[in-house]
Amino acid sequence: MRTLLACFLGAATVFTAAQARPPVHMTAAQDHALLMRMLRIRALRPGADPNPGAKNPPNYDESKAGGADLPDALTMADGRRVTTAAMWWRERRPQIAAAFDRDVYGRVPRHTPRVDWIVVSRKRETQYGIPVVTEQLRGQVDNSAYPLIAVNIEMTLTTPADARGPVPAMIHLGFDPAQMARFLAQMRARGIKLPPPPPGPSWQQQLLEHGWGYAVLVPTSVQADSGAGLTEGIIGLCNHGQPRRPDQWGALRAWAWGASRALDYLQSDPAINAHEVGIEGLSRYGKAALVAMAYDQRFAIGLIGSSGAGGAKPFRRNFGEQAGNLAGTGEYQWMAGNFLLYDGPRTVNDLPVDSNELIAMCAPRPIFISTGSPKVEGGWIDDRGMFLAAVAAGPVYRLLGGEGLGSDVMPPLGTALLDVDIGWRQHEGGHTDLPNWPAFLEFAARHLKPAAAAR
Repeated sequence: MRTLLACFLGAATVFTAAQARPPVHMTAAQDHALLMRMLRIRALRPGADPNPGAKNPPNYDESKAGGADLPDALTMADGRRVTTAAMWWRERRPQIAAAFDRDVYGRVPRHTPRVDWIVVSRKRETQYGIPVVTEQLRGQVDNSAYPLIAVNIEMTLTTPADARGPVPAMIHLGFDPAQMARFLAQMRARGIKLPPPPPGPSWQQQLLEHGWGYAVLVPTSVQADSGAGLTEGIIGLCNHGQPRRPDQWGALRAWAWGASRALDYLQSDPAINAHEVGIEGLSRYGKAALVAMAYDQRFAIGLIGSSGAGGAKPFRRNFGEQAGNLAGTGEYQWMAGNFLLYDGPRTVNDLPVDSNELIAMCAPRPIFISTGSPKVEGGWIDDRGMFLAAVAAGPVYRLLGGEGLGSDVMPPLGTALLDVDIGWRQHEGGHTDLPNWPAFLEFAARHLKPAAAAR
């Protein structure tokens, strides 16, 4: 029996569990070393080390940051200038996406498995004084091509129960409790301060009070956040449990794929306005949210929180987190294997693309970039670099009839840029986007239709 679910292999035989070759199990260090051998890389440059007394501390001196010469999103690889919207859509945007696929985030298999969504539970309840309907959902990924790996995508969906029609919704990329504990420990090790939540309503309450729904998607139910997990999850399923090739997708692209499958479900739900679904994430999930927004044009709006390197921060900037961090054994799983080349025989200046072009791939849709105070959050995420990348994405927005960021002058803390296509606000707190949710919702109201009343 044959199937067309065979991912990167094209058509493939459907195996029973007894017939299939078992998954390869390696540590992250072993898998990383295998990639190095595949790429014939002898050594990588170490990433920035934020620990006191480190030999290679992160640079936080703006005069040494460099990286001002970002690639021009409107210049083709052969030097031709992109002068029309048609040329952007037909030629330049696909060229940029192909470069990100090859060298940064990795290629998604041509054929990926079907996802069947199951409503595990559905209940009517009250949240923050608002009647809602909450569904616990499971996205069962078809593993008939390789039964030894099961992938079940975890998501909850909450919508106003008394809305007068379909409502906008946000997909939030979130942690389960164990993952959150590990995340907090990693942030502390990097000198990133994570303060307690500020007073006031949660982001969920704010959305419901504005008549929106929200979904919480657990990306690690799609793909583990570890190099040791690359032969499991959706990447392992598509590779039949074998190690990935250097050009294949990493976790950021896999998480973005999972977000697109969540969007499939939301667009089929009559309670949701299919044309007004956005995506939000913080830190590594801010990276994933930006990747999802860039690749999937169905996302109507995005809130990208403190995404740093691999997200909105330029790779070319020597400030805070560096390519060496992304290429090391703790984070390389986010990226394509080929990305290691740019921390080995090549440098980030050799990359054919940079973060300004990832932001430009979102055009002309509205996107809001959120950061905290460098004195509180720290400089690891490079807030100024992310602002410069947003500025450099502006010409694409303008070519497509928009405005982009609307300014090349970074505003003071607490000052929002809202009446534009690339929204921006730097709050006075730490590594969170919660203080910027009110500004984001105001930004969204200027771009999307008014939400249906929740009551």
